[in-house]
Amino acid sequence: MRMSVIIPAYNSQEKLDLTLAGLSEQTYPADLVEVIVVDNGSVPPLRLPEIRHPNTRLILCETPGRATARNTGLRAARGDVIHWLDSDVVLDRVAIEAHMRWHHLAPYLSVTSYLRFTTVPLPTPADVVTVRERAKLFEPTEPHAWIVKMVESTDGLRSAAQRAFGLHVGGSTSVNAKLIEAAGPMDENLFLGQDSEMGYRLSQAGAVFIPEPLSIGYHLGPTMRMRESESVNRASHAFLPDRVPHYRWLRPHPARQWLVPYVEVEVDTEGATYDDVRATVDAVLGGTLPDVSVVLPGSWDALEPERRAPLKDPHLDKVLIKGLYTHEPRVRLGGRAGLAPFVLRLPPGWVPGEDSVAALVEAAMTRSIGLVSVLLAETSDGVLAARLERTAAFARAEMVAGEDEDRDEVVDQVYGSMWVDAETYGIVPAADANPLVDGRTAYRVRRQTEEGGELERLTKEVERLQGKVTEWREESKRWRATAVQLRREVGTLRRQVSALKRGPLKRVARGSLRRLQGLLGDQTQRK
Repeated sequence: MRMSVIIPAYNSQEKLDLTLAGLSEQTYPADLVEVIVVDNGSVPPLRLPEIRHPNTRLILCETPGRATARNTGLRAARGDVIHWLDSDVVLDRVAIEAHMRWHHLAPYLSVTSYLRFTTVPLPTPADVVTVRERAKLFEPTEPHAWIVKMVESTDGLRSAAQRAFGLHVGGSTSVNAKLIEAAGPMDENLFLGQDSEMGYRLSQAGAVFIPEPLSIGYHLGPTMRMRESESVNRASHAFLPDRVPHYRWLRPHPARQWLVPYVEVEVDTEGATYDDVRATVDAVLGGTLPDVSVVLPGSWDALEPERRAPLKDPHLDKVLIKGLYTHEPRVRLGGRAGLAPFVLRLPPGWVPGEDSVAALVEAAMTRSIGLVSVLLAETSDGVLAARLERTAAFARAEMVAGEDEDRDEVVDQVYGSMWVDAETYGIVPAADANPLVDGRTAYRVRRQTEEGGELERLTKEVERLQGKVTEWREESKRWRATAVQLRREVGTLRRQVSALKRGPLKRVARGSLRRLQGLLGDQTQRK
């Protein structure tokens, strides 16, 4: 397999020379590698150094932006595998070979090197080529702490589930070219976070993300994120939530909509009545998961209502459906966008409960499975079911399945699947569904519940304090009884002392009596 290494570069000729020197001596066959340097408007223009890979070329991209530069290199690339590489990263000698071992095994892989950050004085390109162990040139180094933590905490990404796409970093990651073709190029509308956003799209196209410890890249100095972490996060978090639904913590708003929804609900309108479709769609839009969109497949553009006898129109139901939802922003008349991580296919006339969609997604997420099938009814024609499909699972199945293999069976093999019953998840026929509750009514019910809960809490607190008062009163009675007993004992001791003072032992026991009085005084004071 051939590899294309794409290096976007802006100024920093000295570091670029070291990056290219690192590629000139690789263990993977040189005739299977091409290196494309994309000058992103450097002043003065960049040049190719003497020490470089023999198949290196320099192209120009005057439009600023790393994503634009990478896409320019992507269009020029001829390799089976695309390797993103930053112009300030020097690869170890076996790095490309370590990547390509994986790509020869499967067509759906994204492989990332282990980056190590160095601040030592820069060596020369000749040093990079001649030294046997490149680590000696760059040590001491610091690991990419975030990647190391994620890999170690997820058993080498085996339990990372939907978070694994974060391993797609532009510093040193390779991806099968056909996988990039399926996912699409880098988003040029983003000026930060392009790597993560593309990683998300790759995951939806079926990618498996691989951390490769034998591939080491020495990053010459800290990244911009390391230098300005807070500012970078502030800026990227304004754009990424719209595009990456798995960043749930960046979508805290209880009602707003996003560019890429978390769930797309597909309701088949073919042969369905207007009333059934409306009952299903409205229930979905009124659920506890607002981060959804509804897709109504069909050829809606060609649909024209009957003007002379509209109520006798044979397509009246579809006309009514189109009229009802044309201006609803969460309903799409036509095909899916394809980027939502989950797709729920619901037959018209079956109404999900308020929390049904969210509960189904939670079931799939908790078990990390690719398909949840909901048994709705058994008829003479067979089983009627709703289906929650994980987009990434079905994309992977499409790549690995044989021509005649059932895709559901393949999904079960590579991700897992399960059947559940409709009653458990609150999906019922439209005739049995409860009416939708408007937002104001729901708010009032919630307030009453909250007020009732607060009253219950205060009542319990009053009861607790009343119990304490009773306890303190009982304790006070015990203290009073103890005080009376002590006073009696002190009176008895004083009488005994007076008797001793008047007795014949007065002279003999004078000193002892003084000590006894002192002791009695101390005891009385303590009690």
